[in-house]
Amino acid sequence: MGGKVLAAVPNFPDAVISLAAAELASGAPAKAEELIRRLLADPRVAASDRARAYGLLGDVLDAGGRFKEAFAAYTACNEALRHIHRRFANGTSVLEYARLLTTAMRSHKERNWAASPLPAPTTGEASGHVFLVGFPRSGTTLLEVVLDGHPRVASLDEHELLTDGVRRFMSEPLNLDALARADEAELRGLRKAYWDRVRGAGVETTGKVFVDKYPMNTLKLPLIARLFPHAKILFACRDPREVVLGCFRRRFRMNAAVYELLTLPGAAALYDGVVGFAEEMRPVFGAGWHVVRYETLTADFASQTRAICGFLGLEWIEGMDDFASRARASERTTPSTAQLARGLERSDVGRWRHYAEPLQSILPVLKPWVERLGYPP
Repeated sequence: MGGKVLAAVPNFPDAVISLAAAELASGAPAKAEELIRRLLADPRVAASDRARAYGLLGDVLDAGGRFKEAFAAYTACNEALRHIHRRFANGTSVLEYARLLTTAMRSHKERNWAASPLPAPTTGEASGHVFLVGFPRSGTTLLEVVLDGHPRVASLDEHELLTDGVRRFMSEPLNLDALARADEAELRGLRKAYWDRVRGAGVETTGKVFVDKYPMNTLKLPLIARLFPHAKILFACRDPREVVLGCFRRRFRMNAAVYELLTLPGAAALYDGVVGFAEEMRPVFGAGWHVVRYETLTADFASQTRAICGFLGLEWIEGMDDFASRARASERTTPSTAQLARGLERSDVGRWRHYAEPLQSILPVLKPWVERLGYPP
């Protein structure tokens, strides 16, 4: 199809990028590079298309082991996106919000954040409730697709379901006093609004464990603790260097958080702020918090998925490892989905070393987390 379009309209950006992506996927990076460079040489190409082309060029060069050139292409892509979406630089950044949230949470450190005891389950029609959080590129999509293969699981990928509670209790100026003091009647109304949104997204939760996968819900953990005290937290963890590099290299749907990932210093600082806040919140959930390390999951998939099922109160079943076919059939839009369609790629572990030179500038920010999480220096 792309070839037919190009025959009629030479250098049409959508067609060039689609055809180049297909060439890369089929193992013809040289053809892909030729197409992209021809597009980039055209002065008529719009800034947004130029950014997409540079991003794909980075992937092509990375696949060919030309990592220094690939990093330059990713940088060009991100700089173009920063200019296009510069409106996200206005107001309080997500990093500033995370730091304010950490300070606010520390002032309530001794308070019991759980809501008044509720009969289990607290999830309406669902038999269980899980929040799958972490930081982007930490393995949350892999976990969600794996769990979605269980007949007793219903999942929803990156939908804003906590909007009503955030507007009520977590807007600026940030102060968690009202959330900490909220009475049961008000919390009940917000729970209803949450489940109404789930049903509105077309998810049937009756008798199932509902998995709400949204990495940046990490910053909503105080609200989650108050609304859903019986919910469980799956926290995805991965080598911080791999995470930050992955965020820098991949193209996400733009929002305020993604805008901060467009530079390595911005991505590293945001990682530090968000994961640091998660560490503040972890004791609140106690035994209801389970860390899933990406490297361990991919190295020992069967035993790790059994452990996750046990934590969630699910029996392990055959077929949970067939996530690649589910990813191919999925309508998910995250950058991880195409990778998952190819199955587990253990070669991704340690990939950051190919970019060790440009990463040097942010290692002081990431080093404490590398050590704390037990990754090799």
